[in-house]
Amino acid sequence: MDTFIRLFFTALICIAVSIPLSLGASVLEIPSSFNLVGSGARAIGMGGAFIAVADDATAASWNPGGLIHLTLPEFSIVASGFHREEAIRFGTNPGADGSHSVSEPDSINYLSAVCPFGLFDRNMVVSLTYQQLYDMDREWAFTFDKPLTGIEDHWNFQQTGSLSALGLSYCVQVIPDLSVGITLNLWEDDLSHNRWENRYSTTSTAGDMPLFRFDRKETHSFSGFNANIGVLWYVSHKLSLGAVLKTPFRADVRYVSREIQTYKSEPEDIIFSEEDARNDEIRMPMSYGLGLVYKFSDHFFMSADIYRTEWDDFLYREENGTERSPLTGKLMSESDISPTHQVRLGAEYRLTNKKKGYIIPIRGGIFYDPAPAQSGTDDFLGFSLGSGFTLNDRFSIDIAYQYRFGDDVGRYMLENLEFSQNVDEHKVYLSVIFYP
Repeated sequence: MDTFIRLFFTALICIAVSIPLSLGASVLEIPSSFNLVGSGARAIGMGGAFIAVADDATAASWNPGGLIHLTLPEFSIVASGFHREEAIRFGTNPGADGSHSVSEPDSINYLSAVCPFGLFDRNMVVSLTYQQLYDMDREWAFTFDKPLTGIEDHWNFQQTGSLSALGLSYCVQVIPDLSVGITLNLWEDDLSHNRWENRYSTTSTAGDMPLFRFDRKETHSFSGFNANIGVLWYVSHKLSLGAVLKTPFRADVRYVSREIQTYKSEPEDIIFSEEDARNDEIRMPMSYGLGLVYKFSDHFFMSADIYRTEWDDFLYREENGTERSPLTGKLMSESDISPTHQVRLGAEYRLTNKKKGYIIPIRGGIFYDPAPAQSGTDDFLGFSLGSGFTLNDRFSIDIAYQYRFGDDVGRYMLENLEFSQNVDEHKVYLSVIFYP
């Protein structure tokens, strides 16, 4: 009888602590910006308003039609680092409120090799690129206090990983004032890191006495293929227009999980374990944008972009055919996700010394970067600053700082716990271009 009582009691504990986990059932939670953007310190320093600028090697990620700007072979590398703070709140459990942070001081965000050439009386450019598109790192630790039972649930959640793509780009100058380009992106875990891992652990205690421990590890590997198609049109010496389309695609997802439940009992612990492996898929949405640049002089211009992503088409299909929203973890029929619209504004002023052959730019930008959410969007805003140094046709160095923030966001992640968070994200980009 005593054994039965202990098992019944610990089973109740298991149910109690598993409820929050089931509520946080998002398949793909991206702490950084959900919206696909390009790379490079120059573009980021202008708030990401780069669709109609796109005049360096990172054009393959923003608007491959802009690659026609490049008249010399070049190699480029972009390094980035970030620090993100998330202040989380639980309306049902205020004692679990707290601030959580994660940092990555340095990583390779972009690599490219570009080769311009002429063929059939047309200027053309090809490039090979690598770009890290999504960073998935997040760490939370909090405690749910249950005064009626005297039990405390100590939660730890860690998510690590990233999604990246290898790209092959081609651009052609159709007429003197119009160019068209395409980037073919291969998202392949065997070639570049394309996976994320979630680790959950919970320990339930009564005072100093451990009662129950729950551990779960989930790994998703991601493989797919899509294209960026871009157009750049020089309307006049002062005005340029750009457009880009990033095609939707189906990605194969290999899902592997392992779960261990440990019940503290005498004479020895009772342990249950479970493993699962599936071949699922994610359908990534289409996105597209328009941009313009207006040159006030040879030294100063401003740019603006508007960008839409069809997040209502974002879908996760399990091996058995069940279709869920990757954002909420709910069935697609129970999810209400809307498209998002980014707005980005930027400017650049150039200090030039023609005699010594160098340029020092000063850049700035602001942006509205909403994230998809249940029954609406989560509003994120930000600004950026940047500068650099270019010496003739030898090399170019650029640096940018970006601050992005969102208040009272993420409510869809743990709705029944009245969850929300404030996010503050700081990023630094450093780009170097060599002209061999």
